[in-house]
Amino acid sequence: MKIVVTANGTNLDAPASPIFGRCPTYLFVDTETMTFEAAENPALSAPGGAGIQAAQFIVERGAQAVLTGNVGPNAMNVLQAAGVPLYLISEGTVRQAVEMFRQGKLNAMSGATVPAHAGMGGGRGGGRGMGRSGYRPRASVPPQPAPPRTTPHQDEVAALRQAAEDLRRQLADVMDRLEKLEKD
Repeated sequence: MKIVVTANGTNLDAPASPIFGRCPTYLFVDTETMTFEAAENPALSAPGGAGIQAAQFIVERGAQAVLTGNVGPNAMNVLQAAGVPLYLISEGTVRQAVEMFRQGKLNAMSGATVPAHAGMGGGRGGGRGMGRSGYRPRASVPPQPAPPRTTPHQDEVAALRQAAEDLRRQLADVMDRLEKLEKD
């Protein structure tokens, strides 16, 4: 069976990523032979719709199941429509996640674990919806711990790059809105 695991690296011993739409790498793994292929997430730097783009990429590559942590409603809808089940992982390596899947120890997800646009601005209203969607996460899904960290320096650089990108998007939205209001 061909499955995909969200990852923070390019091999089976890489930490599994708890993030679906903006994880750096997808590892496509054959559960019978443990052969794998690492693919860079084409939606990683997308200004919006990363979850949808990532889900479409995974479906197009023929994944029959997804092992990940948090997934938003739009990505969930794409994967469910394609008949691709999702399984919840919380920590450990890609290899450990695949082994748990093979042993039937992972829980299938029945719905999104985070609100729409959670990957934009940390889920604090930084998305285009500005926090007015009314979405409330399901209480039955426990929060997932962060994966094992690489180094504090790498994590800080990645977090600062993401924050800068989020601020660029927010500033562009504000400037567009300001321009439209000034024309009226």
